[in-house]
Amino acid sequence: MKKIKISTEDLSLYYSEKQALKNISMNITEKQVTAFIGPSGCGKSTYLRVLNRMNDLIPNVRITGKVFVDGVDIYDKNLDVVNLRKRIGMVFQKANLFPKTIYENLIYGPSINGIRDKNILNEIVEKTLNQAAIWDEVKDRLHESALSLSGGQQQRLCIARALAVKPDVILMDEPASALDPLSTAKIEELIHELKEDYTIVIVTHNMQQAARVSDKTAFFYLGELIEFDNTTKIFTNPKVKQTEDYITGRFG
Repeated sequence: MKKIKISTEDLSLYYSEKQALKNISMNITEKQVTAFIGPSGCGKSTYLRVLNRMNDLIPNVRITGKVFVDGVDIYDKNLDVVNLRKRIGMVFQKANLFPKTIYENLIYGPSINGIRDKNILNEIVEKTLNQAAIWDEVKDRLHESALSLSGGQQQRLCIARALAVKPDVILMDEPASALDPLSTAKIEELIHELKEDYTIVIVTHNMQQAARVSDKTAFFYLGELIEFDNTTKIFTNPKVKQTEDYITGRFG
């Protein structure tokens, strides 16, 4: 039986007076892919950013309720947020690489965490590029600019960079929405392989993608969690009519 990795209890989030998330309780299981679906502006990316406290960087955000990772309250005032973000990596919609070489992008995280040994750094680079299924494409280009890579390669490099600091959880905010179908297929294949070792949470607008890559799916609407269940159940036999209407394209 896989254990609960992340849980939220009655989580609400406000931007000043506007309530963006409403009393969300959810348990996310380790080493599975959990997908968040729902129309634009429904709260799915906001909820994703709650899980590694990225919303702390936005002024006038207020959170009520509880968020636990491995049973620890991550909004406890004594919690080390830098360490939390090391454990919970993030991959954004657009590749956000540093204007440095491929190699420098990958060693950045380990270096600021105190790893100086060149041999260890080289091992991390090779291992994470292999994990991100891009080693063969870039192994002879490590000292070229990361920005010279194609869009799909840049996104896989972002995933490798997230893996370089040895996270437990990888959050992905629409990681394939800017990519062509071939690159999207590579990212999806990669997600499937990575869940052997990592807990993955993905926000996607693409319902076919959610159906293909995830074990569980959560449907958000207007800041509320409408339904959360096994992906096959959500897509074939949802309990809530609103979920069915969204999935069948009646709105959204």
